[in-house]
Amino acid sequence: MKTIVICAGGPEQEIVSNDFLLSFSDAFFIGTDHGTMYLLNRGIVPDMAVGDFDSITDEEWQEISERVPHIERYSPEKNETDTELAIIKALSSEPTTIYITGVTGGRLDHYEANLHTVYRLQLAYPQLHIKIVNRSNELQFLLPGEHTMVQDDHYKYMSFFAFKGPVENMTLRGVLYETTNEVIEVGTSRFTSNEISDGIASISFTAGICLMIRSKDD
Repeated sequence: MKTIVICAGGPEQEIVSNDFLLSFSDAFFIGTDHGTMYLLNRGIVPDMAVGDFDSITDEEWQEISERVPHIERYSPEKNETDTELAIIKALSSEPTTIYITGVTGGRLDHYEANLHTVYRLQLAYPQLHIKIVNRSNELQFLLPGEHTMVQDDHYKYMSFFAFKGPVENMTLRGVLYETTNEVIEVGTSRFTSNEISDGIASISFTAGICLMIRSKDD
């Protein structure tokens, strides 16, 4: 199993804790733009740095140049966001899981761009788990089929939203509020704040794309 952690340059308070970042013994770290400095300042030297680096100082660029073993610098005039470039680089290593942090705060257009990038790539790589994480939340797109989720005290709540179209025949087992062959319509909040009750939950549906958000109270 290969885990890749991408740290982007959003507000630093959105970055997951060091305990989380260091919980993967085999993780490959990629810093994007100012996210590279976030990692370095936490004592984590990323394996790679990607981006246009237009939000860092000359002194920070000097430090990145000296400490990071592999850097790919791009012109600010490009079609992809720095985070998208980092995800594309990560995919070339054929990982099983990609965690992306530092993309949920700050500018909402950046967040939406990253969310839709993850959506597009999750469709293209259905066998891969791509997760957006911050200190209180974990976001992941689920494709039709059956999924198993293990109870996690860090993320107590589990919510489901239809993305792009209705989610059909949603069946939930092992949660406080079980459902059988329900439809999640776009725009509904009915499937918000469920909880795993039996250690392991089963989630299955036959059509649509489901955005699952696991959360905790601040």
